[in-house]
Parts: sequence; structure tokens; C-alpha cells
Amino acid sequence: MEIIKIIILSISGLLLLYGGTSRISNPIKVYLKNSGIKLENDVNVLNEARGVSSVMLLSGIIMLLGTIVPELTLTSFVVATLILLGFAMGRLISTRLDGKPNKLLVQGLIVEIVLGFLNLFCLINILI
Repeated sequence: MEIIKIIILSISGLLLLYGGTSRISNPIKVYLKNSGIKLENDVNVLNEARGVSSVMLLSGIIMLLGTIVPELTLTSFVVATLILLGFAMGRLISTRLDGKPNKLLVQGLIVEIVLGFLNLFCLINILI
């Protein structure tokens, strides 16, 4: 079970580390390429995008630290569960209120739900 926990945290952490880093460095290009979203070169929009991206980046770092620092494993699973299921919940609410997003965003939602519940499973496993 320990190897499975490390793999789940690693995948989650690497995904958020990569996503956060790339979106901070070039949000206009990355959002268009990965989500089909065209961001305007507006300081407020870019500021908001980079703010969320930094949360993704730092969450990914915490998750990856949990794979090598045993004292951080519980915290890493809590963060992974909250971030991934939080994104998924927001997307589901948006789908209900705003309509169905494009295929790329639906794929992101599926990945967030799957990884979120895998991290929740590991978190519950640690606590029991």
C-alpha cells in the first residue's frame, strides 16, 4: 500500500507542479493550449490566473514533499484531496450553472475527480 500512496501523491504533485509552473510562466499560451481558453492580455486577468497557478504550484510541492518526508504525508494527502476535489467541485458547479465546457476542461474534471478520490482513499487509509 505504501508504494500506491507514493505513486498517487507523486502523480498528483507532478501534475499540479507542472500545471502551476507553466501557467505562472506563460498563462496566455498555456490556457489556450491546455484548455482552449483565450486569455486577454489584461493585467487583472493575468494576475488572477497567476494567483491560482501559484496555489497549484505550491500544493504540488507539498504533495511531492509528502512522498519523501514521512511527517508530511498526512498533510500532503489532506492538501491533495482539498485542492483536487475543490477544483472538481467548482467545475461541477460551473457546469450546472453555466453549461457544459469544452472537451479539454471535461477531461480535466475527470482527472481531478479520479485523483481527488484516490487521495481521499489514501487519506482515510492513513487515518484508520
